[in-house]
Amino acid sequence: MKYVTRKKKFFNGLVANKVVSCVEKEAVSNDYSDNFQGYICKKKKICVIGGGSSGLTAIKACKEEDLDVVCYEKYDTFGGLWRYHSDDLDGRPSVMKSTVINTSKEMSSYSDFPPPKEFSNFMHNTSMVEYFKMYAEKFDLLKHIVYKHEVKKVEKSDDYETTGRWKITILDLDKNIEFDDIFDGVMVCVGHHIYPLIPKFRGLNQFEGKKVHTHSLKTAEGFEDKSVLVIGIGNSAVDAAVEISKVSKKGQFVYLSTRKGSWIFSRLGPNGIPYDIFFQKRFFKVLREYDPLHLTDTALEFLLNFKFHHARFGLKPKHRVLSAHITINDALPNCILSGLVTLKQDVQEFTKNGVIFEGEEDVAEIDAVVLATGYEIKFPFLPDDILKISENELNLYKLVFPSQLEHPSLAFIGLTQPLGAIFPISEAQSRWFAQLMKGNSQLPPQSEMDQEIQMRLKLKNDQFVPSLRHMVEVMYIPYMDEIYSEIGAKPNFWKMAFTDPKLYFTCMFGPCTSYLYRLQGPHAWEGARETILTASERIEEAFKTYKRD
Repeated sequence: MKYVTRKKKFFNGLVANKVVSCVEKEAVSNDYSDNFQGYICKKKKICVIGGGSSGLTAIKACKEEDLDVVCYEKYDTFGGLWRYHSDDLDGRPSVMKSTVINTSKEMSSYSDFPPPKEFSNFMHNTSMVEYFKMYAEKFDLLKHIVYKHEVKKVEKSDDYETTGRWKITILDLDKNIEFDDIFDGVMVCVGHHIYPLIPKFRGLNQFEGKKVHTHSLKTAEGFEDKSVLVIGIGNSAVDAAVEISKVSKKGQFVYLSTRKGSWIFSRLGPNGIPYDIFFQKRFFKVLREYDPLHLTDTALEFLLNFKFHHARFGLKPKHRVLSAHITINDALPNCILSGLVTLKQDVQEFTKNGVIFEGEEDVAEIDAVVLATGYEIKFPFLPDDILKISENELNLYKLVFPSQLEHPSLAFIGLTQPLGAIFPISEAQSRWFAQLMKGNSQLPPQSEMDQEIQMRLKLKNDQFVPSLRHMVEVMYIPYMDEIYSEIGAKPNFWKMAFTDPKLYFTCMFGPCTSYLYRLQGPHAWEGARETILTASERIEEAFKTYKRD
């Protein structure tokens, strides 16, 4: 009989498929005592793959739990696709030069780091990178990033069954040398905007004009005075059409082709505040849960049509407003109204120098086509037995953990497409994983996880229209509540109503910011309450660009 000594600390770890508690002088069976002792008493080593917005918050979550973390970043900078660059070497993704984030700064912020009050409410991509830099410097994250190192392979270590550890093959891109290292946990933070999805359009291969996917589109340069077709109706498609329309000339067209149409949101919400500050309220979440007649959807559609009539503009879809990922663009209605963008139905076929649209016979001559047709979810460094992907469908428990693995030591961070901001969700997933690695939380048995996966798939099919882009779609507030309930960070709102009515009112009828998940639970932040109550002040401050009477 051997003993593991840990003074004044409790640790729950999954070892040899058993849950074992380690307290001061608690006995551990000889069957796995040696492995167990090394597993729980040694500082755990975590590998973060990718240094973008998800990778940064993953590093921070590991640091909070005193885990030994290293982040391998393929390129020479942090920030991921939010760091604009003009080239498209090696398939490196980035936003367009003009990209402005679609979620407001208060809704997009990490839970203990509100953006500066002077930052605009919808931040340009350069401001987003500046925010990430401030966050990284505040919490000393950058020293954990190893640049120009690419993860080539992730596989189970020889002792995986007893330790849950991983063998990772890494390529030093400067020296062109591969090496292996062993990690206790892996956080995959590379997102799902890497591999462009190119649908098979009839005749596309014979089209002799310029062809580009929005993955490679950085500016409107090269499209001056040309007729251009943009295929798609998502945010990338609409942004591309609007951007290219700025350099077109009279007599030339920017066609926007859509199969289903879309509800178009404006960043400008009621009374001039950001739209998500108005819509992302816990009160509205409760209404939708008890609204079998979908009256909340009807009200929202009325508000959107009040801005511009979607049917008149040829944009009204058959689905309800929240049954697909929303498209956000302030300029599109004006571009359509001004004739700068022309809406068309789906593509029937391409010719050598043009395109025929559904329901039409004439060939519309075009010089270029922009494919805003989404992405394939792929992880070339992972074998199929860890994550098998079919048409973007993922067998992941709560879209984070492969259910068939014996240990919760590999997680996918930020692999969701929320109706809301992605950064707080990546942070929530990271904090959950860190708690699991520390032993402060546990996953349910595989049978329960598989059941949750099937239930989520059914809910997705019931709620969203069939589309590859919706395979990782989640509703923002319910999903945040779901993840934070796992670590005890979701507040008890009924209790709050009696103990702190002012805060309760703000949390219920104000914007559902991520700060509320720092009110309690692991690493609660004493500034959370004040930050929640003063969110409106920071929103207003961004408008004060000059001294007013």
